[in-house]
Amino acid sequence: MITARQLVKKIKKYQKNFDEDLVIKAYETSKKAHSKQKRSSGDPYFSHPLEVAQILIDLKLDAASIMTAILHDTVEDTDITLDDIKKEFSEEIALLVDGVTKLTKIESLPSTTRAAENFRKLVMAMSQDIRVLLVKLADRLHNMRTINFIKSREKRIRIANESLIIYAPLAARIGMYHIRDELQELSFEQINKSERNYIIERLEELKTKRKDSIDKIIQDLKSKISKHIKNFEINGREKKPYSIWNKMSQKNVSFYHLYDIMAFRIVVKDMLSCYKVLGVINSNYSMIPGSFKDYISTPKENNYQSLHLVVLGPENKKIEIQIRSKEMHELAEYGVAAHWSYKQQEQLNSESNQYKWIRDLISLFEHAADASEVLQNHKIQMHKDQVFCFTPNGDVFNLPNGATIVDFAYAIHSEIGNACSSAKVNGQIVPLRQKLENGDQIEIVTSKSAYPSSNWLQFVTTSRAKAAIKHFIRSQEHEEYKKLGKAVITKYFSEKGLEINDKLMEKALILFNKKTIDELYIFIAEGIVSRRQILDAIYPNFKESKKDKEQKTHHEALPIDGLIAGMAMNFATCCNPIPGDEIIGVINTGSGVMIHNKHCSYLRNIALNSQMLIDVCWKSMSNDEDNLYKSRIKIIIKNQSGSLADVSNAMAKRNINITNIDIVNRAKDYFELVIDIEVKNSKHLESVILSLRILDKILEVDRFEG
Repeated sequence: MITARQLVKKIKKYQKNFDEDLVIKAYETSKKAHSKQKRSSGDPYFSHPLEVAQILIDLKLDAASIMTAILHDTVEDTDITLDDIKKEFSEEIALLVDGVTKLTKIESLPSTTRAAENFRKLVMAMSQDIRVLLVKLADRLHNMRTINFIKSREKRIRIANESLIIYAPLAARIGMYHIRDELQELSFEQINKSERNYIIERLEELKTKRKDSIDKIIQDLKSKISKHIKNFEINGREKKPYSIWNKMSQKNVSFYHLYDIMAFRIVVKDMLSCYKVLGVINSNYSMIPGSFKDYISTPKENNYQSLHLVVLGPENKKIEIQIRSKEMHELAEYGVAAHWSYKQQEQLNSESNQYKWIRDLISLFEHAADASEVLQNHKIQMHKDQVFCFTPNGDVFNLPNGATIVDFAYAIHSEIGNACSSAKVNGQIVPLRQKLENGDQIEIVTSKSAYPSSNWLQFVTTSRAKAAIKHFIRSQEHEEYKKLGKAVITKYFSEKGLEINDKLMEKALILFNKKTIDELYIFIAEGIVSRRQILDAIYPNFKESKKDKEQKTHHEALPIDGLIAGMAMNFATCCNPIPGDEIIGVINTGSGVMIHNKHCSYLRNIALNSQMLIDVCWKSMSNDEDNLYKSRIKIIIKNQSGSLADVSNAMAKRNINITNIDIVNRAKDYFELVIDIEVKNSKHLESVILSLRILDKILEVDRFEG
C-alpha cells in the first residue's frame, strides 16, 4: 500500500504549490477511521479510497480532489462528520466530500427507480462543482475493478447495469473515454460474459490473420502522408468488445460483417495539418459516401474534436480513420481534466457551453414527474451521434442523430416546441416527424392554437422534447389520469377478490416515493407503475389461485395511444408488432383496427389511402413485466449434428418460450428455420437475436416480418 509521503511525491510531479501536510493529514485521518473495516476482498477498507486517489493522480487532478477521494467514505461509514472535515481541512473539501459521499441507498425502491434517484442526486451534486463527478467516476471505476469479490451475482449485475447506464455515459460526456471504455468492459463482463468472450476470441483470430495487413495499411498511409507533412504519428486502434457488441446490435450484423473493428488514428501538430492530411487521404483513397464527420468545425458537446472518415484502403478494404491534433488528442484522452477548467470555478450559469448539458439535465428533472423518466430518456440520447442544424438567423444546434423537427423546436425553447404547428427545412414545408440532416436550415412556425400531441412521443428522440411533451400532457390530463388509475386498480383488486381503499394505497406511497395517492394513480394510468407492483406492495404475501393463473393471458395488449374509442383492435400476424416497434393502425371495415409494424411488407404490397390509416404508438409501460408478445425469427443454421440443440439451449438460458418451429428450406450445407417465440419488447427480442449470432453453427439470424 502506498505511503502518505509517496502519495505527496506523486502529486508534486505535476502540482508544485499545495499543502503537503494537509494531504498527509487526510491520509492519516482516513486510515485511522477505516482501520477496523474490511472490503469484500478481505483487504483493508482504506485501500479503496487510496486507489481512488491514485486514479485521480493519474489524471493530474488538484490536491483538493485527491484529499476528497481519500476522505470520501468517512462521513457515511465512520464517526467523522462533515463539520469535522470542514474544521480540520476546509469548507471546499467538506463541500466536495458531501457531494461525493456514497449516494444514499434507497433499498425499498425498485432497482430502476433507485438508479434514477441516484442519477438525480449525482447531477445536482456535480452542478455545484464538476470535480464531484470526477471523483465519483474514479470511485465507481475502482469498485468495478474489484466487483468480482462480491458474492451475490444479483448485486454484481445491478452495479454493472448502473455503471453502464449512468457512469459510462457521464464519463463520455466530459470526454473521459478511457474511463468510459473500462467501465463498459467491466460491466459487459458481468452482464454478458459469454458474448464478450466470443468477441475476444474472434478478435484474437483476426489479429493472427490480419497482422501483416494492418502493418501494410500503416506503412501505406505513412508513405503517402510523409510526402506532405513531417510531424505526425499513426497507430492502429482495436475497438473494445463492448463497442463491437453495440455495433453488431445497431447495424443488425454479425461480427464478420463489421469493417471498423480496427481504426487508424493520425495525430498531427495542429488544426491546419488535420485538413492537409484529410486532403492527402482523399487524393489517394476513395471515401465511403456519408462516412465523413467533421467534429473540428462543429465539436461535440464535450468539446471533442477530430475528423472521422471511412475509405477504401489498400487491397480495397474498408478502414476507419481519425485525424486530430496533439491538443485535440489530449482532450480526447483526458476530457475535462485536460484543461483544468474546474480550477477556474466556472459557474453553470455562465455563457460557456461546456457544462450546458448539466444545466439541461437539471431542467429535465424539474419538469419530469419522476427521475426514472429522465434516466430512461437520457440513457437513449447519451449513446447517439449528432447532427448540426441551423436557424434562419444562423444559430447552430447540435442534436442526436435521428432527431426530428419537434426535437429542434424544443431545443430552441420549450414554449416554441409547445406552440409548434409546422416547419420549413431549407425553404420547403415538411412534416413535423421528418428527421434532420447535417446542415439543415430550419424555420419553426408557431401558432397560439397549437399544442403538443401524445403521438409526438412516438418519433421525438431528445430527452428535452420528451420531458416537455410529457409535462404538457400530464398537466392537461391530470384529473383524467387520476380517475383512470383509480379505476384500473379498483378493477384489478376486485378481480383478485381483494379489498382496496385509500388507506391501503398509502402503504405504497413510501415504496414508490410519491407524496399523494392521486400522484400514484396518475403513474398507474401512465404505466410507469404496474398493477402488480401495487398488489405486491399492499399484499406482499398474496398468491394467485390456480384459476387466476389459468385465466391469465400473456397476450394482453399494452394500451395504445391514438385508437378510436370503442373500435376493436388486433395485432397483425404478418409482422407481429411488439412494444418498442414503430407501429401504424389500419382500419378494416367490419373488424376494427389492425396494428402493423410500420416496416411490414404487407403495407408495401397494398394500396392504402389516408382514411385507412391511424397514427398510433405504444404507451409507456416500462415496469410491466406481465405481458409477452409473439415474435418470429428466421435462422440459417449449419446442417450439422447438434445445431438445433444449440439453438434450443441458447433460448432456454434466456427463459424464452418457443411456440413453433418450421423448416422452410433445406440444403446440403445448411437449413433455414422460422421460429415463433414469446418476448417482452423489441429490446428483449434484440438481445435474443444477438445471443444467437455468437453461436458457431448459426450463419444468420434476423427478425422475420412477413
